[in-house]
Amino acid sequence: MTVKIQRFSKLIFPCCIVLRKPRPFGSHDSLDLGCSNTQLVVLLNLSPFLCSSMKLQWFAAALFLVVGAMAGKYSREVNEPKPGGADELTVEFRIAKLNQVWEKAKRMQMSPVRQAELHSDLKIQEKDELQWKKLKVEGLDESGEKEAQLRRNFHVILAKYGMDGKRDTRPLESNSLKDHEPNGGDSFEDPRLDKLWNKARNSAKFSEKELENLKKEFQHHKEKIHEYNILMDTVSRTEETHKNVISPLEGDATEPVLQQKHTELKQKMRDLNHGFERLRKISHKGFSEDSEFREPRVIELWEAAKRANLSGDELDSLKEELHHFETKVEKHSHYKEQLELSHQKLQHVENLGDKDHLRRTQEKYNTLSEKTREMGYKMKKHMQELSNKISRQGLQHNEL
Repeated sequence: MTVKIQRFSKLIFPCCIVLRKPRPFGSHDSLDLGCSNTQLVVLLNLSPFLCSSMKLQWFAAALFLVVGAMAGKYSREVNEPKPGGADELTVEFRIAKLNQVWEKAKRMQMSPVRQAELHSDLKIQEKDELQWKKLKVEGLDESGEKEAQLRRNFHVILAKYGMDGKRDTRPLESNSLKDHEPNGGDSFEDPRLDKLWNKARNSAKFSEKELENLKKEFQHHKEKIHEYNILMDTVSRTEETHKNVISPLEGDATEPVLQQKHTELKQKMRDLNHGFERLRKISHKGFSEDSEFREPRVIELWEAAKRANLSGDELDSLKEELHHFETKVEKHSHYKEQLELSHQKLQHVENLGDKDHLRRTQEKYNTLSEKTREMGYKMKKHMQELSNKISRQGLQHNEL
């Protein structure tokens, strides 16, 4: 908001206030107060018959009105709060709604690892939303597709961490009967996955380390199914909203957005099918000797790259980059394990009642938690960049 004080001599009232669109930043007659949503213009009728003291009184009254306006819900203090002091809550994000989600997550007492994962997802969401705001100012999102995608991603995050205000009622699609009983908590909540896992575990094709890596792939596939179901549910609810659109013109405007959502769903379904087919082959034949990677996320990117019709040189370059990325993923996994152990130790020390020991343990836990969050954000950001790179290169080759 900018405050502008103008003088005039033909109005009856000594002072009035109007709201209007802001002028370009840096105007010589504007005082920038840090809020760019609108401009508060104070018009002072400094008539010749008023004495200097009365003019000052009217000017002071106008400033009081300005201060009151700044306290509104559109002020920067509300939407982009500054980090608080010792008596205030530390602000994690520059966007208010993301801070609200983070504070709610802490009240829910999530596990430290899951909380770190949420923090990374919110950081990615924040980066994307801030980039979108710049695009919107430049008029580069006229169709609203990017805005709709950001809103959808935000709802997916809420549902993924059980913060959308409803229970997860999205059952996995299956009409088959369970002809097996998974043992030792190895259920993947999908009969097809459970059956494949039991077949692989009971075979003699895998070493203990290979079986551990395979289990990671099964767990990753389970998470991908869950994310797909969340996205499908989000799209279905959006379509129900658009069915109630009254104006035909508004309906035509939303058509590209809905089409983009269905394209995204189809791509995720193709990825799921490719992933399941890979698990099926490995479960029957074991790992091949030329297996390039161990981490499920990296394997998924590599498989996508091989389907993207890239040249040999491009694949070699990408393979080297993926090896570096895999090292980063493994390091992050190690930190998550250490964070979980540190949390267990902290709970144990809390029961002992030794304040000095508790303080030292808490400091170590906080440092490890912050490091895990930072690494998680960098890893997910790197994965997003790699995925976009593969998609762009594959698209260029298909166009050629």
